[in-house]
Amino acid sequence: MFIANHWKDYEVIDTSGGEKLERWGKYLLVRPDPQVIWNTPKTHRGWKKMNGHYHRSNKGGGQWEFFELPEQWSIHYGSLTFNLKPFSFKHTGLFPEQAANWDWFSKLIRDAHRPIKVLNLFAYTGGATCAAAAAGASVTHVDASKGMVTWAKENARSSGLADAPIRWIVDDCVKFVEREIRRGNTYDAIIMDPPSYGRGPKGEIWKIEANIHPFIQLCTKLLSDKPLFYLVNSYTTGLQPAVLTYMLSTELVPKFGGHVVSDEVGLPVSGNGLILPCGASGRWSRE
Repeated sequence: MFIANHWKDYEVIDTSGGEKLERWGKYLLVRPDPQVIWNTPKTHRGWKKMNGHYHRSNKGGGQWEFFELPEQWSIHYGSLTFNLKPFSFKHTGLFPEQAANWDWFSKLIRDAHRPIKVLNLFAYTGGATCAAAAAGASVTHVDASKGMVTWAKENARSSGLADAPIRWIVDDCVKFVEREIRRGNTYDAIIMDPPSYGRGPKGEIWKIEANIHPFIQLCTKLLSDKPLFYLVNSYTTGLQPAVLTYMLSTELVPKFGGHVVSDEVGLPVSGNGLILPCGASGRWSRE
């Protein structure tokens, strides 16, 4: 498992009854998690003294209940600073488990000792963008949501990356990739974090089971002659790590060599020493 175990400003404290108790900086949040199918004693005081609690609705969705929680605050990961603000459907603007991937590709970028161009697709609030830029890459950040791109810019500024070579693009990811292919642009690395279901800015529909493999095929046309890495993240239950390995291996290894390693991504639970699974990642690299 790829485990994000280097956080100081974030921790999963406990999990029980479909929820997880987390510390984000100095604030405690309780949020639903579909992986938590067990019921264990909620002995930590945080279960009763949280700063925010997202209540799931039986009809879908839900709402936040706040207790002395600011509208926005920040946490740090190494040299990176991320601005958090609870918003729709339980999210805070950051997926801390992805730090395991940030560490992996940051080392590849630093060790490459050459200019590296990274394309970050479905780039959300820019965690991977900031990590890649801080490691020395030039990054093209693409997301269909203008609000998410604005948030990502804030994270970059807060991380001291205001002047880093980052292109900010609000666009449908598939349409953008098609245009980049026509332009003849290439990248040394691709990161993609596709949603299970989504709509582009002009109503384009994305369904991951139907679209992910053709999109990986399409994106390989953007890779340079000596690509460095390719990362695919999945939070969709049906896309197991072996599925990611199969797709990346068939599309990348015959053309570029290298190898693929895919696994679950997880976060340590400080209260019991176990690991909470948080999706899967497929990693291709030349080394």
